[in-house]
Amino acid sequence: MSNRRILSLWFPRLGAERLIRAEPHLAGRPVVSVQEDGPARRLAALSAEATQAGLYRGQPLRDAHAMCAALVARAADPRQEAAFLGALHRWAGKFSPWVSAQPPDALVIDLTGCAHLFGGEAALCAQVTQDCADLGLTVQAGIADTLGAAWALARFTAQAAEGAGGRSGDAIDQEARATRARAGKRRHWERGGAAPTGPQGPLPEGAIAAPGKTWGALSPLPVAALRLEPTVVEQLTRLGLRRVGDLLGQPRAGLARRFGRGLVDRLDQALGAAPEPVSPAAPPERFAIRISFPDPIGLEEDVAEAVSRLLERLCARLRARGRGARALRLEAHRADHAMQWETVLTAVASDDPHRLMPLVRLKIPALEAGPGFDMLRLEAVRHEALHARTVAGHLEAAEQGRQKLGGDAGLDDLIGRLGARLGMEAITRRHPGSSHLPEKGAQVLAAAWAGPARDWPVPAAPRPLTLWPPEPVTAPDSPDPPERFRWRGRDWERSGAEGPERIAPEWWLDEPAWRSGARDYWRLETTRGDRLWLFYAHGAALSPGWFCHGAFA
Repeated sequence: MSNRRILSLWFPRLGAERLIRAEPHLAGRPVVSVQEDGPARRLAALSAEATQAGLYRGQPLRDAHAMCAALVARAADPRQEAAFLGALHRWAGKFSPWVSAQPPDALVIDLTGCAHLFGGEAALCAQVTQDCADLGLTVQAGIADTLGAAWALARFTAQAAEGAGGRSGDAIDQEARATRARAGKRRHWERGGAAPTGPQGPLPEGAIAAPGKTWGALSPLPVAALRLEPTVVEQLTRLGLRRVGDLLGQPRAGLARRFGRGLVDRLDQALGAAPEPVSPAAPPERFAIRISFPDPIGLEEDVAEAVSRLLERLCARLRARGRGARALRLEAHRADHAMQWETVLTAVASDDPHRLMPLVRLKIPALEAGPGFDMLRLEAVRHEALHARTVAGHLEAAEQGRQKLGGDAGLDDLIGRLGARLGMEAITRRHPGSSHLPEKGAQVLAAAWAGPARDWPVPAAPRPLTLWPPEPVTAPDSPDPPERFRWRGRDWERSGAEGPERIAPEWWLDEPAWRSGARDYWRLETTRGDRLWLFYAHGAALSPGWFCHGAFA
């Protein structure tokens, strides 16, 4: 048996308690998070009050409302819950540097060589429990020599303690359907209810398995503690193998032949016969540089010079990692302990300080120096990978430089400077749309997040310079272009016509403006010199007629 010690932390109410932290007025009320399950909506996480009201995970929402009129339900947000678990991951780093997340609601910590720093494993678990109570979180912990054993102790020790009076203590995913008819006098979790997760308190007896005692700690636990598939658990229960101890004395070849290799592998992992390492997540790459001053500075030129030095060092680090900054954060710490910050967005990812400095300099006048700045910090809060560049000779490099100066580099710098003043969302560009309809032939995108449009499709006929929603035209109900018509309260006379160009609606979409059916577009030139784009709608769900859709230059 190895000398490893693993701590498993399970947060059974993570989703609901995150909602309570975000909305403190919900404290003390039955709160649940709801997730979509096909056409049904089911409870995903429950607060302690909701569990006390008789609700359980997986219950349909309408049944929960019928049982608890005061129920507060919120939609589950997996991204927010993952971010919250990531924050707990950073918090758990105080106990050991070897921490791994087990989404959606658990953490695993390798405590090898760390527990004595907190007064022992029991004292460390007490500290974990107290910290979680301060955060308003419910936690169940288990410590053992292996990851599988710690996982089982964290989730099933409380059940084993509650069911120690001679009953089986099986949870819903462990008990066979055939045995439920004879379980009338069992407690709710023995009849098939959720595992009890009562108020926060000290760890139940047996949650910490002594070194080398994994076998004895796992024996009284139900077979679901081995992280088996529900179908395997049900088959084992039907055969009377309800506890892990019932499996330890069985021939391994027979277990593998009947239930698959997965059962034997999980058993070996829990007992330490098969390796199961704790793999911590790699820390995110952070690019930040700071500079401190012996005396506070307040002049704009001094701040700009300091930022220029910071930017050169930051870009050197970005260049070494093959990254380019997309968003920079400049923090200015004043001598009176106040802090100001400005965010700079760029049109394209860059590691060139000469291109980034003009953008940062535009934000410096917005800083209020007050008694002066004693520290500046510059961080690339968003960065992207830069494509590798091919090294070229002098002739090719000169040609590429000339093309770059006359190409997109100047436009990117212009977009960056305008975005620093107006906001990146205010700078837009048009891109071709995936539709043959005139009004959907182009789409407007943010210039900073979309590259230049290339390979615009060439329509079968010229398109007008200006488009507007189709406006009705008073003219004879005939598909031939009218000699005279009335539009916008004025009489018009035709001097020339080109067309027609038939455009059919997209049959797979229901466009309200195209319910009039196929259109025949004409380019009409009037006696006043106007060139209009008129079409005749042949009529489908709406009546036919003439409309004006745009004007040419």
